[in-house]
Amino acid sequence: MNKHSRFPVSAVASAVGLALVAGAAHAQNASTVRGVVAGTYFTPPSGAVASTTVASVYQGVTVCFDTNDNGVCDAGEPSTTTAADGSFTLATRALAPLVAQVSTLATNGGNAVTQRNVLRVAAEQIAAATVNPALPASVAVTPLSTEIARTMEADGLAFAAARQKLATRLGVTTAQATSDTNKLTGDARRAVLAESVILTSRFGLAARMVDRGDVASIKDAQTAAMNVEGIPRYDHIFIVMLENKATSSIKGSAYAPKINAYLNANNQFTSYFATGNPSEPNYTALGGADDFGITDDAQWNCDATGPNAVQDLPVPDKTQPGLASSPFAATCTQAAAVNHNIVGRPNLFNALTANGMSWRTYSESMNPGQDVRTDSVADPAVLAHDDIYPPGTLAGNTTQVGNPALILPFPAGAYKTKHHPGMAYQNVRSAPEFKTSNRTLGGGQWDAALKNGSAYAVPAGYDLDQFGTDLQSGDIGNINFVVPDQCDDMHGIAVAGTLNGKSVTASDCSSVANNVPVATGGNIIARGDNYVDYLVKKIEASPVWKNDSKRVAIVLMFDEGSATTGFNSCCGWNPGNSTVAKPLVQNPDGTFSVDASVNNYTRGNRGHGQSVFGVITNQANAPKQVQDSDVYSHFSFVRTLQDMFQLADPAVPGSYMNRSKYTESFIAANILNLPEYASSADTHFDSVRPMNHGYVIPTFYQQKQSADRSTPPQVGPDANQTNVWALK
Repeated sequence: MNKHSRFPVSAVASAVGLALVAGAAHAQNASTVRGVVAGTYFTPPSGAVASTTVASVYQGVTVCFDTNDNGVCDAGEPSTTTAADGSFTLATRALAPLVAQVSTLATNGGNAVTQRNVLRVAAEQIAAATVNPALPASVAVTPLSTEIARTMEADGLAFAAARQKLATRLGVTTAQATSDTNKLTGDARRAVLAESVILTSRFGLAARMVDRGDVASIKDAQTAAMNVEGIPRYDHIFIVMLENKATSSIKGSAYAPKINAYLNANNQFTSYFATGNPSEPNYTALGGADDFGITDDAQWNCDATGPNAVQDLPVPDKTQPGLASSPFAATCTQAAAVNHNIVGRPNLFNALTANGMSWRTYSESMNPGQDVRTDSVADPAVLAHDDIYPPGTLAGNTTQVGNPALILPFPAGAYKTKHHPGMAYQNVRSAPEFKTSNRTLGGGQWDAALKNGSAYAVPAGYDLDQFGTDLQSGDIGNINFVVPDQCDDMHGIAVAGTLNGKSVTASDCSSVANNVPVATGGNIIARGDNYVDYLVKKIEASPVWKNDSKRVAIVLMFDEGSATTGFNSCCGWNPGNSTVAKPLVQNPDGTFSVDASVNNYTRGNRGHGQSVFGVITNQANAPKQVQDSDVYSHFSFVRTLQDMFQLADPAVPGSYMNRSKYTESFIAANILNLPEYASSADTHFDSVRPMNHGYVIPTFYQQKQSADRSTPPQVGPDANQTNVWALK
């Protein structure tokens, strides 16, 4: 039996043969298969020009009957070459799958092929295409037909089930899932083209794996390409960002019963470290695996001079039309002279669009009509009463529900640019998709009154909750950062209002008891706990989540903990608060050298303790209640996302962005340029790895933990090594 098939080749052949000859008086005429090798031609975005994806055909491709079912056109197997229109005809049909070998001598839509690839069609698809055994079968060899064949092998599915699973995931018919991409229209065309771009890249990686000897066979490699470094491919991930709470503040807290319930019922990373302090360096690190020396929350144009000068002009200050209320300062310099505008550095946002995928940031409590590049401003025309806070969340005045005794005007800084993971990156703000990818997040205290906004002109048809709209339509990103405002993210801001006509300050944005404002950490945690519950339930009620053919996950995480001493970070950090750390850049010959151009870089990447990190998936058969206690950081998470969406190649360290490439092997190979690691006593703790639960903690090893952890450190390995991200 071929290890890639559920049945012996002879059994498949018999089944196909029966389908071909059943009831046919002229079966001998059915020995011909005609088809087309089709896909997409993708042009990445360039500057202000958006990407394009067009349906295409491949010319000069070798197509064969893969009689030994090894994914290769071997000598002696019936073969032909595609014509200029991508078409082919194979006579003397063998009862076997089809393979299309796309070499770099072929063309794709008239363009040179730069990465060889292998596309396939299962034998059962050929049988299904044989409507009349007396006539030639007609098939399209595409990335989607290849994915169907791969899924049949990897998941043990019959052709019909694998095709239906793919069609359901994409929201198309089964016929459209196996169609020539050039014959599709409308929504089906868009869905199939988008998936074709992603699959072309995945299967191109598989071909590279085989060519360099990582994997022996193309069929094994195509499945391995869906699990880069042990991280399975997901369709969508929602990253709910919370603020400033260490693990010890949340785990087991009576103020956070809902978050704890989600953590306990699903999966957790229990030794997860922040990379900086305060918020901005952590969000910047989450966007691109480095904080570049940033150690404050200053706006993104601070000390942005020379080659780091701001390019997305004009800046959104109050001199611009419609931005009279803008709090943005056109110039910004600081004594530390740390550049806050990151130019030319790789990041998740640019990487996604360069690979045919999309991103979203959903931010709560922006002023309607403001520029997303500025913080929100106070608006006295937008008033929240204690009785209008959304059901299921923390009420403002539980003793007087229905009586608007507590009145809170919309405060300044509910939305902050420091909490946007892409804001510091110039190439993100300049990207053509930047405006359309930044969207609103509903469920806030002031939502019902935002229509009364006076600070800016409220746009016609303004959607207060684009997140809810997108969940229903499916117009979400592959990666979605879901960012509550500073009232709902557990950060907290002081809001000046009135209670029974008297001036008061609600330090956690809404909470009073017995007509007296309450200012305790517990209330802001409870508020955030309720908002997280609101978001999770909203996602889980959406068609996106309920479509279990899609692979969807929710991450619940915090930007930082509360530790400032000891092992306050790990995994790609600046160990020992080193003053010699410098970023590395890759040279044309593939080597790496020090980049001394980042001013005060050594100030950054020093961490701020540990916080909880939970993962919820929509896959019913996925493992639950898994705990991975290996150490990880924001840099580890960025590496994991690069693997999850195949934005990098594990065999090419330079394909991983910034400090996410700092694995043990990379540090060892570049130790002369990484002097901060020269005296490392624990190379595993200090280096980055994907969050795949692959490392078995030594039996007598005592886990290091930050000063904001109050529980005894774990000794020895986890109970099991199950992958937190596993789909089944």
